[in-house]
Formats: sequence, C-alpha cells, structure tokens
Amino acid sequence: MKKVGILALQGDFDAHGKALERAGAEPVLIRTAEELKSIDGLIIPGGESTTMLKLLHFMDLKEPLLAFAREKPVFGTCAGAILLAKEVQNPAQESLGLLDLTVERNAYGRQIDSRVANIHPDADFQTRAGAGDVEAVFIRAPIIRRTGPDVTVLAQYEGDPVLVEQGRHLVATFHPELTQDSRVHKLFLSKL
Repeated sequence: MKKVGILALQGDFDAHGKALERAGAEPVLIRTAEELKSIDGLIIPGGESTTMLKLLHFMDLKEPLLAFAREKPVFGTCAGAILLAKEVQNPAQESLGLLDLTVERNAYGRQIDSRVANIHPDADFQTRAGAGDVEAVFIRAPIIRRTGPDVTVLAQYEGDPVLVEQGRHLVATFHPELTQDSRVHKLFLSKL
C-alpha cells in the first residue's frame, strides 16, 4: 500500500487522511523534513496559505519540500494550490512555484460566498479516475488566472480551471476531501 503524506502544519489534514484511506492509500501526517523520507507522495491541504508559508519557514521545511517535489508527486488543494503556483496575486506572496500557474487568492469572495458545485472533468480525468461529474466544495477558493503551456486542465468551473496537472504534480482549487467521492485522490495515487 502506498504511503501518502499530508502536510499537517495547518488546515484540514484529517479529511484528506480519510479520503486517502477510501482511495486505497495509507495516510501519514508530515510535520518534519525527516518524515518526508518515508512517503511516496504529499498532499498540501487547504487552510491559510500565508500561515502555512510562515510555518514552512519556521520549521525549515521549505527546501526539503522542494527537494521532495523534484522526485515525487505533490497535490495541493485550495491553499495548497496557492502554495504550488508559480505566481500568486491578491496580494502577491511567495510560493513554491511547482506548477506554471498564476493564482488569485480568495477570488470567489469571502466565506459567505463559499459554494458546492458539480464540475464535469475532461475525458482524460474520466478515463484515469472514473466517469461522471465531481462534486466540488469551494471555500474562500482561489481562481487559476493563467496556466502555462505544460499545464493540463482537467476540469473547469464557470470557465476557469479548477483541477490541473503539470507532470507529476496536481492542483485543485476546491476541496475534494470534503465529499465521499475519492476519484480526485485516486487520480493523485495514479501518479505515485
């Protein structure tokens, strides 16, 4: 069974753990650089991107995480998507730059503007992860404003990309862990 780490500094890492179990992987909570050595892939969950970034620096995890990402897959959801993007707007902030994306923080609005929507993934997603719409939970979600030429858009919502991949890495601007549908996590597992 594959071991998938969940960066457990801040955010809803418990829900990702349950989603990984449903998808057939063993979740491992990651808080130190040493723990990265025992996993096959890593999820950076939703939460607050600026807080996570400060904690990555405080705990000396940024460089080990970048080294990990050069060899193994990383999946970012919501705030994790912000951290994985090359460029962040509203306001600009530092990021890990693992995917050639420009992401605008909190672009759908405040907490009250959060929503649940059904999205229709492309044929590639459906072939690799399973057919049908995906329930997407958007909570103070970012919007992907630009994708680079090597980024593949797997699903859109209201014309904006919400699920994308570049090489071994995956980003969702929504929270797939907050539904019972484990296909997005299964797609990530297929990259391990």
